[in-house]
Amino acid sequence: MDSRTGFPVVGMVGGGQLARMTHQAAVALGQSLHVLSVGPDEPAPLVSPNVTLGHHTDLEALRGFAAGVDVLTFDHEHVPTEHLRALVADGVKVFPGPDALVHAQDKLVMRRRLAALGLPVPGFAEVSDVSDVLKFGEAAGWPCVLKAARGGYDGRGVWMLDGPEAATALVPELLAAGTPLLVEERVAMRRELAALVARSPFGQGACWPVVETVQVDGICVEVLAPAPDLPAEAAEAAQDLALRVADELGVVGVLAVELFETDAGVVVNELAMRPHNSGHWTIEGALTSQFEQHLRAVLDYPLGATDPVAPAVVMANVLGAPVPPEMGVDERLHHLFARFRDARVHYYGKQERPGRKVGHVTFLGSVLTDVRSRAKLSAHWLSTGVWLDGYEIH
Repeated sequence: MDSRTGFPVVGMVGGGQLARMTHQAAVALGQSLHVLSVGPDEPAPLVSPNVTLGHHTDLEALRGFAAGVDVLTFDHEHVPTEHLRALVADGVKVFPGPDALVHAQDKLVMRRRLAALGLPVPGFAEVSDVSDVLKFGEAAGWPCVLKAARGGYDGRGVWMLDGPEAATALVPELLAAGTPLLVEERVAMRRELAALVARSPFGQGACWPVVETVQVDGICVEVLAPAPDLPAEAAEAAQDLALRVADELGVVGVLAVELFETDAGVVVNELAMRPHNSGHWTIEGALTSQFEQHLRAVLDYPLGATDPVAPAVVMANVLGAPVPPEMGVDERLHHLFARFRDARVHYYGKQERPGRKVGHVTFLGSVLTDVRSRAKLSAHWLSTGVWLDGYEIH
């Protein structure tokens, strides 16, 4: 408990943009968010006064950090599971706990558990040798998807194998490097969706509208809320699925369930047990943002209302351009606001690199096509200094 404020102290492991945006939500709630960061120049330490420097793989650093907080939560899933179990044994409140979080850390563990629960997942198999992939491809058909069981994000740690030759060339190399692998069938999907929910220790659940996520080269570039042309019964089924996953796994906090929409329904792709890119639209677009809700959940406060505040909300990620623009980022922001006064921009304090998520921009409105057009134009402008529609700055 913070003696100065009378509020409990939440500790977040990881100093990335999710911790940065959680800090902003904590300020409004009067909370003292403390951050464990590997360096002083990560996004969260640039705005938060309560920062401890230390590595998330260092158990003693985690113990020292945990001693000063009332509850421990995460900006990412990379804390070793055995360290989390040690913290729980020490009496630390860890949310989500290690028994839940391991399903977001290890894709093979997640696939096995969800399959055992009878939930829709792609066909999959553990890979101990290249022969496992060859047998799977022969039975399920090529192409198939090879994944690193641990780590990997934004398209990293995922390889599309178009046949036995590709498998024979790649799999032994990855196994020799110590990469744990699984292979999955390639899902014939219509599009990608995400169901974002939250759950408290008391067991209260809340869900936001199901969204469509648009991916390019494995990186999310747009989130459309709510998912357009998704029948009400399908949206409700996806929300129920996500709430069931949260309950069955004992998740506390925000859970993002990434889904493939197919002709036969939805199939679970990935899980994330923290605020998620698919939920950034909630900052301006919902009555309670995912960041405030995550804090409410880990503190076991009653969860907030999740209603959208506009018929259409679009969030577009600002990615580092392939070639850095000559115009500085501050000038690009100046011109964006001059053209779109209703743009809501979030920068993460990151250096621009090709393909790196350095921020996002959100628009709200009544007509999805109009809102989406403005979001796409704005994100491209902030990335490149070029207007897609030919509009020039002189």
